[in-house]
Amino acid sequence: MSVLLRTALRHFPRVTTSNARRTFFIYSPDALSPQRDREPAWKKAEDAVQAIQSGNRVFVHGCAATPNYLLSALADYGKQGNLCDVELVHIPTVGPAVYNEPEYQGIFHSRSLFIGANCREAIAEGRADTVPIFLSEIPLLFRRNIYRLDVALIHVSPPDQHGFCSLGTSVDCTRAAVQHAKYIIAQVNKHMPRTLGDGLIHQSHIDCMVKHNTHLPEIEPIIRTPEINEIARLISDNLVEDGATLQTGIGNLPDAVLHKLYNHKDLGFHSEMISDTVVNLVEKGALTNAKKTIQTGKIVGSFAMGTKKLYSFLDDNSFVALHECDFTNNLSIICQNPRVTSINTCLEVDLTGQVCSDSLGTYMYSGFGGQIDFVRGAALSLDGQGKPIIACTSTTDDGTSRIVPTLKEGAGVVTTRAHVHYIVTEYGIANLFGKNLRQRAFELIKIAHPSERENLEKRAFERFKCMPSP
Repeated sequence: MSVLLRTALRHFPRVTTSNARRTFFIYSPDALSPQRDREPAWKKAEDAVQAIQSGNRVFVHGCAATPNYLLSALADYGKQGNLCDVELVHIPTVGPAVYNEPEYQGIFHSRSLFIGANCREAIAEGRADTVPIFLSEIPLLFRRNIYRLDVALIHVSPPDQHGFCSLGTSVDCTRAAVQHAKYIIAQVNKHMPRTLGDGLIHQSHIDCMVKHNTHLPEIEPIIRTPEINEIARLISDNLVEDGATLQTGIGNLPDAVLHKLYNHKDLGFHSEMISDTVVNLVEKGALTNAKKTIQTGKIVGSFAMGTKKLYSFLDDNSFVALHECDFTNNLSIICQNPRVTSINTCLEVDLTGQVCSDSLGTYMYSGFGGQIDFVRGAALSLDGQGKPIIACTSTTDDGTSRIVPTLKEGAGVVTTRAHVHYIVTEYGIANLFGKNLRQRAFELIKIAHPSERENLEKRAFERFKCMPSP
């Protein structure tokens, strides 16, 4: 392939969000057009990964689309080929992540743009890194060449009759990564759903393909405790209106809220993540997307994680559009929908309303993701009826209060006290918007666990030199 063609492939024309008029198609038609006289090389995984060299920066497709077959081959090659200093850039991956094991130190180095469970230990022990960043801004790392990608490892559906593959369950920042990687290796899997939206890529843009059919990872059924059920009831009965456009974060609690909305009408969905419960809402007739302003009639998401039921629902379904995260999480897009209701979770809240969602003290646990994007998008809803909601159980599993006088030392503030509106626990709803510090403390103490309220009131008095009051 000529140098000119390679350059063209890496620099597709693009419609940016800075334009006064935003098209729903994130890329221009030129980015989709087949490349004449160019076909991918079909190889075995162990041969394909030999394109990766020491010192390379490699993007890894994430979430349910994690190309674990390619990663396993890469781990073996890393040792056999005496590789060193290979950096793996990714959002959460699902699978063993053997490259994070101590025996691979010096060979691979993981850089998480949002921490998954398989990276926490390596990050805590200094073998891996994490980058605090909004999900909506990750594509800028690639487009501005802040992260120059040598290789992208992706996971796609088989080419259709016209040669188009789909990025499947995870479009998010992957589209931007493949536009800017010098070399693309794809795991081709017949079980990967063919999703519509931004995720289509012609096989002629892929350098090497590896066939490996395997079922996608699934999320275990959630456990809805009485506390979670009560939080979900409070939100569904008091804060979610008919015709609202929903965003839900990752976790049992946001999913439990969706489970309580089956009797609502004309709900819309514009979020980063799509789960099984979204499918249930469609089946119940509650989710129609009929009232939405942006892509009326469509479920809009960036990635999907769930069970086979969800993956089957997504396959070739024109009712769903998976887009890049700088579209789904763009607050100027979000705020145009009606009654935007964002439902996210946290690890800890202090008495002034500071929300920690990414760390347990200094221990890095997750990341920023899209929480702020949707908190602001809901707060700035053009119809004035948006509701940004942060929900958590009043205590952790070991009985520690999540509502605290001050955040733990080293804890990170994801949603600031100026951003926060609604905080919900199983004991009620606190609306902090427009309230001063003593009023915030009063509202938060009311929804704390009863055994913690006296201590919280005492600590609030020590801090504010006055009693919390309505």
